[in-house]
Amino acid sequence: MADMYASLRSNVSMLGQILGDTMRSDLGEPFLDKVEQIRQLAKSSRQGDESARQQMLELLTALPDDELVPVTKAFNQFLNLANIAEQFHTISRNCDELVCVPDPVEQLLGRMLNGPIDQKQMLSCLREMNIDLVLTAHPTEISRRTLIQKYSSVVDCLTALENDQLSEREFKQINLRLRQLIAQIWHTNEIRRERPTPVDEARWGLATIETSLWQAIPDFLRQLNDQVEERTGSQLPIDIAPVRFSSWMGGDRDGNPFVTAKVTQEVLDRNRHAAARLYLKDIVSLVGELSMEEANEELSQYTNGSCEPYRDVLRDLRQKLRNTIDYLNARLEGHQPEIDSHSIIWHQDDLKRPLLMLYQSLCDCGMSLIANGLLLDMLRRLACFGIHMLRLDIRQDAERHANAIAELTRYLGMGDFNHWDETEKQAFLLRELANRRPLIPVNWQPSDEVAEVLATCRLIATQPQQALGSYVISMASQPSDVLAVLLLLKETGCHYPMRVVPLFETLDDLNNAADCISALLDIDWYLGYTKGMQEVMIGYSDSAKDAGVMAAAWAQYRAQEQLVAVCKKAGVKLTLFHGRGGTIGRGGGPAHQAILSQPPGSVDGRIRVTEQGEMIRFKFGLPKLAVQSLALYTSAVMEATLLPPPEPKQEWRQCMQRLADESVLAYRSIVREEADFVAYFRAATPEVELGKLPLGSRPAKRRVDGGIESLRAIPWIFAWSQNRLMLPAWLGAGEALEAAAKRGELSLLQEMERQWPFFNTRISMLEMVYAKAEPNLARYYDTCLVPEDLRHLGEALRERLQQGIQAVLELTCSDSLMSHTPWNRESVRLRNPYIDPLNFLQAELLARSRKGQETSEQLQLALMLTIAGVAAGMRNTG
Repeated sequence: MADMYASLRSNVSMLGQILGDTMRSDLGEPFLDKVEQIRQLAKSSRQGDESARQQMLELLTALPDDELVPVTKAFNQFLNLANIAEQFHTISRNCDELVCVPDPVEQLLGRMLNGPIDQKQMLSCLREMNIDLVLTAHPTEISRRTLIQKYSSVVDCLTALENDQLSEREFKQINLRLRQLIAQIWHTNEIRRERPTPVDEARWGLATIETSLWQAIPDFLRQLNDQVEERTGSQLPIDIAPVRFSSWMGGDRDGNPFVTAKVTQEVLDRNRHAAARLYLKDIVSLVGELSMEEANEELSQYTNGSCEPYRDVLRDLRQKLRNTIDYLNARLEGHQPEIDSHSIIWHQDDLKRPLLMLYQSLCDCGMSLIANGLLLDMLRRLACFGIHMLRLDIRQDAERHANAIAELTRYLGMGDFNHWDETEKQAFLLRELANRRPLIPVNWQPSDEVAEVLATCRLIATQPQQALGSYVISMASQPSDVLAVLLLLKETGCHYPMRVVPLFETLDDLNNAADCISALLDIDWYLGYTKGMQEVMIGYSDSAKDAGVMAAAWAQYRAQEQLVAVCKKAGVKLTLFHGRGGTIGRGGGPAHQAILSQPPGSVDGRIRVTEQGEMIRFKFGLPKLAVQSLALYTSAVMEATLLPPPEPKQEWRQCMQRLADESVLAYRSIVREEADFVAYFRAATPEVELGKLPLGSRPAKRRVDGGIESLRAIPWIFAWSQNRLMLPAWLGAGEALEAAAKRGELSLLQEMERQWPFFNTRISMLEMVYAKAEPNLARYYDTCLVPEDLRHLGEALRERLQQGIQAVLELTCSDSLMSHTPWNRESVRLRNPYIDPLNFLQAELLARSRKGQETSEQLQLALMLTIAGVAAGMRNTG
C-alpha cells in the first residue's frame, strides 16, 4: 500500500499485535503460531500458490473441536479491529485526501454560489429541507451492543494517540487501556445467546443516539451555519432541523408476531424516557453555565425580578424533567399513573418556550456569545429529536387490514369485504369514512389477529401526533389498501390525520404505483385528507428479490418519475420514502451517490430513507463519522433539489428498458424456472443455519411453509454473501449488458455511463459487487456441500458471473474492477487473507454439521462465529 496509508497500516499492525499478545497469554505461543501460519498461507494462496492453499485447507480441516472457536475468533476479531482502524482513518488527523473527501457541503456551496443558484434560493432550500433517516433493526447487525461499546472506546484511544505532545507516561496509560479493551473483547462471547426482542432492538437504536448522534447534530449544525455565514453573511434559524430521525424498531410488525401494541407502547415510553434523561443532563450543565443576572423585560417579569433569572427557569425545568422520568419509570414498571401536565414535560413547547425565552434574553442583553453555546445546542437537539427522541413508524401488511374489515363485514351480515372487487371496496370504505356513527359494535369479539390490528390502531389514537411518523402498508397495490387503514384509524378514535403510506415493493406493484396514487388523489375525500402532502414508499429489497437488481432499479426510477407527475398534476407535494438496505441487492451503496442518481424533481428538498442494521454503526456510530454522514445527506439533497440531474434521453430510456426486460428474464430463468435452484441454494449457502443465528427479532420467513418467495430479502442476500457468490446483487445484470454490447449498443452504454447519474451508479455498484464476489471460494463450497447432481448449476452461475465481469470491464474500458476507486479496492484486498480462512472453515463446519450426527456445542458456536466473521469482513452484507 502507498505511503499515504502509513498511519492506517500502523494502527492495523498495532491492534493486530495487541490481539496477538492477548491470544498468546490466553492460549500460548503454539496457538498463536498456528493462527499466523494460517494467515500467511491464506495470503500466499491469494497470490496463486496452490501448495499454500492445500496446506491451509489441511490445517483447517484437521482442527480439533476445542480449537475451532478460538481460531475462528482470532480471524473474526482481527477483521473487527481492521474495520475499526479503517473507520477511524476516515476521521483521523492523518487521513489522506484519497480517503477523506473534502467537506461536501462546503464544496457544494462554493459550486452553487459561483454558478446558477442565488443566495435566496440556497437559503430557502436549507430552511425547508426535510431529510428523515429511519433507523431499522434489520437483522444483519451481528455484533453485540457490549462489543460495539468496546470498539467505540478503542477509537477513543486511537484518537488520543494522535496527540504528538503526549508524555511517555500518558502514552503508556493509553496503551494499557487499549490492551485492556482488546483483552475484554477477546474474552467476551461475540454471539448473542438469545435472539433480541423488538424492545432490545429499540434500545440499540437509542444507544446510537446517546453515544453519537446527540453530540453530532449540534456539531453538524454549527459547522453548517459557519459555512453558510462565511459564504452568504446570513445565519441559519435557531430551530433549523434539515435532518431528523425516525425508527421502525418496535413499530414494524410486518411478519413479526413479536411486535404487539403492548411492545410498541413500551418502546414509545422508552424513547421518551431516553430523551428526558439526555435533556436533564443538558439542563444540569446549563444551570452551572448560565449564572448571569442581567435579563430582558420578559424574563425579569417571568421570574419576578430574580437575581438568578436563568437559573430559576432552568431549575424549574430540571425538576419537571425529573418528574417526567419518574412518571415514565412507573409506566415502564406496569403502572398507570395520572398525567399532571403542569409538573412534567409532556409537550415540546413545555421545554422549547422557556429555553427560547432564555436565548432571547441573552441576545437582547448583549450575551449572544453565551446564548450560542450549549443553550443553542439544546434548542437544536430539541428541533431534531423533539421530546419523543425518535418518531416511530408503524408498518403492517395490507392483507391484515383487509382481513380485519372482512371479519367485521361478515359479522355485521354485510358480506365478505375480501370477495368484493376494488370498486365495491372503495365505495364501502368511503361511505363509512364519511359516516358519523361507529361501525364497530361494542360487543364484537374479533379473532386474536384482528384484535391485535385494532389494538395497534387504538394505541395510535392515544399518542401525541409528534410521537409517531408514518403508517406504512406493506404489499400495497390498490387505493383500498390505504382507505382500509384510514377507516380502522377513524373507528378506533384517531383524532389527527396520520400519514398513511403505501409501500410498493414487487415489480408489478412498482409498475402500477402511479395508477394507484392517481386513483387515490382523484377521490375528493382523500385529496382533502392529504392536506396537500403525499408520501409513497419505494421498496428495494423485495423488488430486487422479485426481478433482479437491474430490472428493479429501472422500475423504481420509472415509478418515481410517474409519481412526481401524478402528484404535480393533483397539486400535491410528494415525499418519496426509499426502503434501502445496506447491500447493493437491497438498494444499498453510498447514500450521496444514490440520492444524486434519482430522477429529476423526485427529491425536491424532501426525502425519507431507511438506515439499517450494521450500516447505522458504520455511518453514525461515532460523532465525527455521523457529522460526515449528515453533511453527505444534506449536500446530496440540496444538489438534487437545486442542481437536478439531466432528463435521460429517449434512446437511453429505450436501451434501459431493453436491459431491464432482458435482465428480468435472465434472473427469473434461474431463480424461478430452474428446477434445481432451491435445492442448490439451500445446499451451497448457510441459509438453513442462518435461521439458528440469534440475529434480529423477526422470523427469517414471512410464512414458515414457504419457499424462496416467502424468504425475507435479508437472509436471501446474507446467505449468498456468505459463500461469496453474491448472486442476488448481479444475476441478470451482466447478461443484459453483454446482450446489449452484442447488439452494437456498447458506445450508447458508454455514453449513458458517462452522462446519466442513474446508470453510472448502477455500473459502479455492479463493479463493487463483482470485486467482492469470489468464484473460487463459491466452488469450494460446492465441493464440500453440494450433491454431485446439483453442481452443474454452480458451474453455470460462476460462468454467468465471469461473463458479467467481462461485460462491465468492456463497458468501462478498464482492465480491472474498481480502478476508479483504488481505496475501496484496496480495502477489499486487505481483508481477503482474514476472510478466506473463515470461508474455508465455514464450508468445513457446514459439511460436518450436515452429516446428521450429533454436533458438539463448540462446532455450532464456531460455525456461528464464521458467519459473524464473514459478515464483518464483507461489511455491507445484508
